[in-house]
Amino acid sequence: MNHPLKKDAMSQKGAYRGSGFPTYVRRLMKFRQMDLEYTFWQMYLMCTNPKVVYRHTMYRKQTKNQWARDDPAFVVLTAIMVFAVSILYCLFYSRSLGQAAYAVVRSVLVDFLGVGAGVATAYWYVANRYMREGVNHSHAVEQRVEWMYAFDVHVNAFFTLFVSLYCGQLVLSPILMMNGFLPRLLSGALYGVALSYYHYCVFCGYNVLPFLEHTALLVYPIALIMLVTPLAILVGFNPTKFVLGIYFH
Repeated sequence: MNHPLKKDAMSQKGAYRGSGFPTYVRRLMKFRQMDLEYTFWQMYLMCTNPKVVYRHTMYRKQTKNQWARDDPAFVVLTAIMVFAVSILYCLFYSRSLGQAAYAVVRSVLVDFLGVGAGVATAYWYVANRYMREGVNHSHAVEQRVEWMYAFDVHVNAFFTLFVSLYCGQLVLSPILMMNGFLPRLLSGALYGVALSYYHYCVFCGYNVLPFLEHTALLVYPIALIMLVTPLAILVGFNPTKFVLGIYFH
């Protein structure tokens, strides 16, 4: 006879193994249960040595049998930071309270969470559809990239983009918004380096999965960025002016 508590625990474990959401959502509602110290350590490493972060991801797979985090602290803290820095942008560039509210809401809900979910879904689909080893062999043990892991990889990489573009651009914006070749050069270099490092961090996240192959394809966009950035600078394109113009007209 199965004990009811044991049965309930097994059902919760099975539900988590399939999606990752029950425990994740439960901890999302309890800020005190989030491991903030470990999360700040991960944020630091994403900016300095992302491979170490994903080395610990392998440890989590060995101990908890899941690749994705069950702690939403990284997402929550990043969202709070995006919210705070967006307000600073509004103090400098917004012309009305409505425009400021629009910029803040868009930065957190659309750019960070909405676009992030879309990007994670695209990588999740490509990885499972085209990069898995042994997918056509019936004797192979099927392993798949978890959607929550794909979202973790994006959020990790997005944090480095946040530090360089959101924060760095805010500090340098008085110079980057000027006319002339030098502001365009600095702005283009800032975006080129930030976007290239983002793709490198994404590569690190998928490269650690032992059942994926051809993950080097994920760094190919860096070559495109290196090609397009000088051309954009030469034709007079200033990405800082373009992006801030979208938010603040």
